[in-house]
Amino acid sequence: MNKLYKASAAILSAGMFTLAGCTPAASPAISFPESITVQTAQKNVITVQGSEAVKVVPDMAQIRFGVSTQASDAKACQEKNNEDITRVIQFLKESGISDESLQTSNYGMNPIYDYSSGRTAVGYEMQTKIVVSDITIDQAETLLGACVDRGINNIDSVSYLSSQYDACYQEALAKAIESASQKAQVMAEASGCTLGPVVHVEEHSSSQAARYDNSFIAKSMAPGAIADVVMEPGQVSIEALVSVEFAIE
Repeated sequence: MNKLYKASAAILSAGMFTLAGCTPAASPAISFPESITVQTAQKNVITVQGSEAVKVVPDMAQIRFGVSTQASDAKACQEKNNEDITRVIQFLKESGISDESLQTSNYGMNPIYDYSSGRTAVGYEMQTKIVVSDITIDQAETLLGACVDRGINNIDSVSYLSSQYDACYQEALAKAIESASQKAQVMAEASGCTLGPVVHVEEHSSSQAARYDNSFIAKSMAPGAIADVVMEPGQVSIEALVSVEFAIE
């Protein structure tokens, strides 16, 4: 019995030693903040739009000329059109127009049909556009008066613009925001609220076409048709549109 008891005790001691050796290491302690604060934001705002326009007398112009040429075959039509364009550009440069203000575009050639004989091509017509930009009103009047005698047989449009556009647009922006502020004040008072500061301002895209006023359009001019031209550009309207958010209490 003593021998059996001693053996059992030895086995138990070994088992306990083995279990003690397999005990996992203690996990690091996890710390928690003493308190957790939950914040919720409520967006108490009034959103209004403001728009204003500033009128200005234009001092610059842009003219879109056209040179149309007809010939019996395509090659001859192209060559004739090139000759006409070269002569017109030379005239424009002699009139004081710089290279930077000249642009040729919209090259196009189309057959001329005789529909009485079943849509038969009887010739070709080619047209080239010439855009003259950044010229004064006085220059535009001179060009329009002399252009027909120099081979220009189409005038698509005359557009007016102001060299003070940027300054006028900034003025319109300031007035638009002031208008929005006045609207917001009325709305806040009517709602029983107190109007706070501006929290967001957004400028809506403004078309650059507001610079221009296509008030003169003519086509297929005959020689001497506009020998004496007096341009009356009037005023152009430069507009600004904004959205403004105001805090309310």
